[in-house]
Amino acid sequence: MRIVDLVYPPICVGCGSLTGRHGAVCASCWREIRFVERPYCEVLGLPFSYDPGPGMVCAQAIAHPPVFTRLRTATIFDGAARNMVHGLKYRDRGDLAPTMAGWMERAGRDCLDSCDAIVPVPLHRTRFVLRKFNQSAELARHLAKKTGKPYLPATLVRTKRTRRQVGLTVQGRQDNVRAAFAVRPGHEADVFGKRILLIDDVYTTGATVSAATRSLKKAGAVEVSVLTFAMALAETI
Repeated sequence: MRIVDLVYPPICVGCGSLTGRHGAVCASCWREIRFVERPYCEVLGLPFSYDPGPGMVCAQAIAHPPVFTRLRTATIFDGAARNMVHGLKYRDRGDLAPTMAGWMERAGRDCLDSCDAIVPVPLHRTRFVLRKFNQSAELARHLAKKTGKPYLPATLVRTKRTRRQVGLTVQGRQDNVRAAFAVRPGHEADVFGKRILLIDDVYTTGATVSAATRSLKKAGAVEVSVLTFAMALAETI
């Protein structure tokens, strides 16, 4: 056993129980995790309960086409996956980011292969000071390291401090983040004519990533896709 493992023993990324190696998931948590696998909607990434055939799009994407090109996500926001999100976001568990990014890389391979750069959803500067780090930026940083894609953490900024989205209605979430993002002055060339992959930790109603996408497109992005670690279905919100 390594000395470092005596000081910082390897624990499950989902529940904190002892495991055989760092970044591993115990058997109990592994059974809880619902990975988003095909078949799913090619636009919104929503899993289908049956296989409707290749290239199918869900009714939600047809009725309300998103402003982004496509969404991919690694897991359903429930159980151990929810614990991982909360650990990274609220409990300073930065050690979770490499594992989470690895699962995102597998889920979003088509988006990663086609993008020109990776951009995280930013925090407002006051919230960043309080939290001391941006969980979406940590995920984006590890994805860029794994794939070699340009990482642009300073390109998109949050121009107004919004309320927390938790507990708000769909309309309330949209109103809360309307005009909340902008491309930082002097960084327009990062976006203009580029295919951008936008990174966030959880997709719920899409209000946040939609507002960020509009800002990127306003600055000249030709395509914006979204990749998240987890997706909150109606049953898990």
